[in-house]
Amino acid sequence: MPIQINNFMGRLGWNARKYLPNLASSAYLKLQFLTRGKAQRKYCDYFLNSPEPPKPNVVNIETINRCNSTCAFCTANIHAEKRPLMEMTDELYTSIIDQLAEWNYRGHLTLYGNNEPLLDKKIIERHKYAREKLPESYIFMSTNGLILTLEKLIDVKPYIDQLIINNYSMNMKLHKNIQRIYEYVNMHPEEFEDVDILIQMRYLQEVLTNRAGSAPNKKATEKVVKESCLLPFTDMWITPNGHMGLCCCDNFEVTNFADLNQVPLKDAWVSPELMEIRRKIAAGRQNYPFCKYCDFIDAGMRMQIVQDILAGNEEAANRRGGHERGLRK
Repeated sequence: MPIQINNFMGRLGWNARKYLPNLASSAYLKLQFLTRGKAQRKYCDYFLNSPEPPKPNVVNIETINRCNSTCAFCTANIHAEKRPLMEMTDELYTSIIDQLAEWNYRGHLTLYGNNEPLLDKKIIERHKYAREKLPESYIFMSTNGLILTLEKLIDVKPYIDQLIINNYSMNMKLHKNIQRIYEYVNMHPEEFEDVDILIQMRYLQEVLTNRAGSAPNKKATEKVVKESCLLPFTDMWITPNGHMGLCCCDNFEVTNFADLNQVPLKDAWVSPELMEIRRKIAAGRQNYPFCKYCDFIDAGMRMQIVQDILAGNEEAANRRGGHERGLRK
């Protein structure tokens, strides 16, 4: 099917997230750390002991640092945003994509960070350029869908492999524009054979992770998290000004390991400073102050990717879909 609706654990899960938000978040994260921790540590070891550091599995390029939603768990929501408005220049964007092409990058690419990508008026053209330069990369788009129209979907679909629509609501119903898209795609599946569309039902006030202390509705406590973390090993995180940060949990953009206006992308990925931080995080988040109390864990696409790689199936890793339980957006 070209379009699907996903609601994690159905109505039971929705009600747990709505009426027992902190308990639901805590229970979910405990389960994921228990079941995923070993594989995460194994991939960190694989990365650090490879003759040459592996390429990123996911390149995240935030082209504009604004969102139009009110999600309670994110500092990019319209009531909590404190970052100065910034939009990536065409010169920087094309330079990053060109460098990825020269690097023969074949992994995942998303033009999204802590933002709503459709607020970038050039987002369709940017996706087109990325597809032309990176024909073998898995390009996915994640949106809250508030300003998504059928026309915009039709415009972008030639350039993406997957569209993830996070339908945030208070009542577990599709927004009218998303309902229209759902019905149209179901009636015309042949038009969408080359793109996977996933609608995720999301509770607007959900409690997720503390995002290294930046989540408005779940501040970090003094509880030290001693697990390792995948994100510094799997993800390249680029903000509109060209800075390479540590991960998506840095909503305030306090980490910066390179300025891609000045430093080649490949050099930034394996810089001595970033490699040293990775070694510290691999031994436990308590070894790096930014991560010390962060309770984020990826339980979706990235876990599937690293498991494929550890099993020797890198081709499958490069074609993994961007379906996640939704701990980021």
